[in-house]
Amino acid sequence: MATYEGSCHCGAIAFTLDGTIDAAIDCNCSLCRRRGGLLAFFPRASLTLRTPEADLATYTFHTHAIRHHFCRTCGVAPFSEGTDPGSGAPMVAVNLRCLPGLDLAGLAVVSYDGASR
Repeated sequence: MATYEGSCHCGAIAFTLDGTIDAAIDCNCSLCRRRGGLLAFFPRASLTLRTPEADLATYTFHTHAIRHHFCRTCGVAPFSEGTDPGSGAPMVAVNLRCLPGLDLAGLAVVSYDGASR
């Protein structure tokens, strides 16, 4: 397991992520397709927010089950929060493009058909 530093573009939202990343999910839902992120899912406890939670802007859509967080200043969406549909455990979906120390070229990219859900 590794520790990654992540943030939005301007740094107003910064976090630390503890986890193993060997693949990225490329979702084609209406939001992911437009924002172009690559995702990986982790238990919520794996992410430590280093900036005030009040600095997060949040967007929900469709079933409103996932809270998509973004920066009010630069507009970048570094992570989303929800629950694992199977276990109900708190989860976080991290936009891997917001982890500057991660080599994206070395990851397997898995397509996910979120548009059909």
